[in-house]
Amino acid sequence: MKKAAEYLKENKNILIVGVLILILILAVALINAGGGDGNAASSDSLKSQEEIKLTRILSELEGVGDAEVMITSDDDGVKGVVIVCEGAENIMVRSSILNVVSTALNIDKNNIAIYAMN
Repeated sequence: MKKAAEYLKENKNILIVGVLILILILAVALINAGGGDGNAASSDSLKSQEEIKLTRILSELEGVGDAEVMITSDDDGVKGVVIVCEGAENIMVRSSILNVVSTALNIDKNNIAIYAMN
């Protein structure tokens, strides 16, 4: 027992460095345990499920074409929606989009903005 105490006392710095290395290895292992590449977030992972669903629905509407959707919300619910799509120049397509989004999200049509895609 006395020898172990003397060993610890004499090699204190080596033990501290060893413990710090173990902590660093554990931290790296925990960070990487999430799987995938932590630095490369896909655009779908940044979108909410509502945005993804609404984008799919709108893209299926006749004349809409490709669409991008951004939904702004707070604790009380959806505040507004911005839609950028290929068919936004057509007044009938815009009307359909307004109806679908207003119904799907239960918001006023005045809180929906639709713009043409380049």
